[in-house]
Parts: sequence; structure tokens; C-alpha cells
Amino acid sequence: MQTLSLDTSMGEPRLKISDDLTDFPKEIFELADSLEILDLSNNQLSALPPEFAQLKKLRIVFFNNNQFEEFPEVLTQCPNLSMISFKGNQLKSISETALSPNIRWLILTNNHLTELPRSIGKLTKLQKCMLAGNQLRSLPPEMANCQSLELLRLAANQLETLPEWIFTLPRLTWLAYAGNPCCQSTQQNRFLAMIEPAELQLGEVLGQGASGVIYKGQWQSGGPSGLVQDVAVKLFKGDITSDGLPTDEMQACIAAGIHPNLVNVLGKLSEPINGKAGLVFSFISNNYENLGTPPSLVTCTRDTYPENAGFTLPVILKITRGIASVVTHLHARGIMHGDLYAHNILVNSKGKSILGDFGAASSLNIGDAISSQALQRFESRAFGCLLEDLLDRHIGDNNQEEETVVQQLRDLQHQCMASDPTARPLLENVCQTLSEVTQLV
Repeated sequence: MQTLSLDTSMGEPRLKISDDLTDFPKEIFELADSLEILDLSNNQLSALPPEFAQLKKLRIVFFNNNQFEEFPEVLTQCPNLSMISFKGNQLKSISETALSPNIRWLILTNNHLTELPRSIGKLTKLQKCMLAGNQLRSLPPEMANCQSLELLRLAANQLETLPEWIFTLPRLTWLAYAGNPCCQSTQQNRFLAMIEPAELQLGEVLGQGASGVIYKGQWQSGGPSGLVQDVAVKLFKGDITSDGLPTDEMQACIAAGIHPNLVNVLGKLSEPINGKAGLVFSFISNNYENLGTPPSLVTCTRDTYPENAGFTLPVILKITRGIASVVTHLHARGIMHGDLYAHNILVNSKGKSILGDFGAASSLNIGDAISSQALQRFESRAFGCLLEDLLDRHIGDNNQEEETVVQQLRDLQHQCMASDPTARPLLENVCQTLSEVTQLV
């Protein structure tokens, strides 16, 4: 192998190699004094050498899409390692001594795990845990000690029930559990047009995520002389994502129904395009943009924003009232969004908001008020995080009237983010509070 050099363009010494490696490159140890981020995804690795412990400055490792069957215990000897990803491997087991208490972000998506070690309860710094696409039938009760946990992905496993301790975690905010026996399919009590691929012309790519690609398109319905309209077409990849299964996302999109703060689903493809199932949505004009950007390696669970981002009080109220209203609508229809983040919200300059991305959505059993409301209160905390982000970037005249309203919004934020989940207001109550506050402006 040729001499390795670190990439420091993003401020952190990092190294990425994707070259069908079957053995760990020993040349990497020459970089031990400075290497912080190591990405060896998309290789054929199945083990790490004992010398890996030399990488004392390593903070983040990616071993996605390799051939590991066991979680390497040598990783515990890297004292600064806080983010570990083994997405898309062959992991079957994790020993009781393999997980370091310094782990903050653990990605084990799409493996063959049937159980987790009890020692995961020692990960008191764990904030983000990605477990979708395994064979887990239960979670160890010791995991209740992971009091810093904020984002948990459990979709596409074999869980018969959600453990009671999940509802007591003080910071858990973003939860996905679709595709388990404990999660009923979302009800699709809605007629949806079946759209022939021949009726569509696909254009430029508008965006893409883990579950699929969104194209700008034109839909001509009713034959050659029919109406032509601009649409957005999402083609689903079909593979398991960090959030769950694309089929569950499709069902949730359809079941969500119609609301002013949702993208309207116009129809479903009658047959796949290039082997991919798809949905057709109304087209959103380009005067909308993402409210925020996804969390970074540093922020872990919290969204990021441009340095110059700022929001006036009327815009903050418009955004939050719209989002509280649409989430209340989803809850009433038996859907938990699971990924209520600014980066999944489109806004225009006046604060009109549109909530999207149902990749982490799960169904709520609204017939069981106790469990349903407990799950809804996770979304209350997510709303509180969103409100906090906006208020932290508030720009205004700082007059007494405005300061009073901002303080009331801060009070609402703190209620939504209460460490006792049972103390958080439901989103339907949040809607009422926001309506009362808006009348003061």
C-alpha cells in the first residue's frame, strides 16, 4: 500500500480507505499521533489487530459494510473513542467487555444481533443508539441506566413489547420502532390514485436520503390530452435504513392524510420504476428551504444552523404553530413521526412550514391512551428542542411586549423538555398555549 496521508481539510485529521481490504493496513499505525477520524467502510474486514490500541487519539470510527461477526474488544483500549459505526456487517454478538463507557454514538444498523450485552447499561454518555434491522427480541433492563440517551432506533427487529423503562428515560426524544411485532401497521383509510409510470416524466433530482431519491417530475393524467402538473416523485431504495424499512415509511406517508403543513400525497406508482416502488407528491415551490441541517459529528443529536440564522418572533410563532398543529394531526391518526427535527421541515420567508420525511414514523395504538400518550410525549420533547433552537436565534426589537411573549415561549420550551416525561404537555395542549400566546403579539 502506498504511503498514507491525512485529510485535514475539515479541521480534524481523518483517513478514509475503501479498497476491498481484507486485512487492516498496518501503515495506519504510523498516523497514531494525530489520527482522529478513521473510515474503513466498504471493505472486507472481519477483525482488528491488537495494535489498534495504539490509536489513542481516535475519536470516530466507521466500519460500515464490512464482514465483522464479532464486535472488536480492542476498541475499548482507545480512550477517546466516542462514536463507533458497524452498519451493514454480519455482527452476531457483542461481549460483555466490548463496549467502552465513553461511547456517545453507537451505530449497529442492519446486522444479525439477537441480544445486547447487559454492560450497555454502563454507557451513561450514550446519546444516539442505532439498532434498526437486527433480530432483537428484547432490550436488557440495564439499558435503563443510559440516562443520556436521546435518539433510539429499534425498527425492523423482533420486539414483542417496548420495555416500560423506555418511558422513564429523561432525555429520550426521537424513537423509531416500526417493523416490530409490537407495532401495528399504520391504517391507510384513504383512497389513493394509482399512477402509471408512463404518465410521469422524471427530471432533476430534488434531494435524496437514506430511503430513496426525490425527483422533480411532470404528471399527465387522463391520457395525452389530460392535465399536466408539476410533482415530486420519491423512488424508494428498498433497503433497510438507519431509521427503518422504506415500506413502513410509505405506509405512514399515505396514512398521514391531508393537512396544510404536510406535503400532499397525490398517488402511488402502479408498478415500480427501475425496480423501485414510489409515491407521487404535490410539488413544493423553490421559495421553501430546509429550516435546519442535520446534526453533526459534534452536536450528535441536535440540528445545526448557519451562523447567521435568525428568526423574528412572528416567524417563530408561525413555524411552531404549524408544526404543533401537524404533529397533533398525526397523533390523532395514530402516527408518531419519530424524527421531528428542523432539517425535516421546509419553511418559506413568512414561516409557513411543511413537515416531511416519515422514515422513522411508527404507529400509535390510540385505543391505549396510557401508552399512546407516553409515546406522544417523546415528540413533545422534540418540539421543545425545536422551539429552543428557534428562540436561541430570535432577532427582534427587545421591547417589553416582545420580551414577555418570548419568556412565555421559553416557559413552554422548558415544560416540553421536562426531565420527568409525564410532566410534558401533549402537542394538542401545546397548540392551545401557542394560540393564546399569539394573541399577545
